[in-house]
Amino acid sequence: MIIAKESVVTMHYTLKNEAGEVLDTSAGREPLVYLHGVGGLIPGLEKELEGKQANDKLNAVIPPEEAYGSRRDDLLRVVSKEGFQGEEALVEGMRVQLETDRGPAVAVVSGIEGENVTLDLNHPLADVTLHFEVEVLNVREAEAEEIAHGHVHGEGGHQH
Repeated sequence: MIIAKESVVTMHYTLKNEAGEVLDTSAGREPLVYLHGVGGLIPGLEKELEGKQANDKLNAVIPPEEAYGSRRDDLLRVVSKEGFQGEEALVEGMRVQLETDRGPAVAVVSGIEGENVTLDLNHPLADVTLHFEVEVLNVREAEAEEIAHGHVHGEGGHQH
């Protein structure tokens, strides 16, 4: 069976950046199981996987516009240090969770000047060209309930 909309795909993957550093991998862990064609993966990777089948291996290079997009300056926020509770000292590069009008979001502290803290809400992989090595382990048809819910159930069906 080939990968098409509403097939359930089980795969191992390794994600590297341009420098060849491993950013994420399923090696040594459970494989990733996802429902194809419903936005569960970045668009560029879904496009590369379309039409593949079990035992296929592929290397895919995904530009930012088909992955996590370009960095946007409007996703930088300057807030007062007073807004942060907790004992932990704020340091550049640390991740903090914020409440936004669209629910909780993770930001990175990108600058601290006096009482002003700059938060970066861009995805950490914005502007990054992604290099995926993928091995397709299994492809099956999704069950009606999985299609209705938009994600995989049961075996290996945890969300990513």
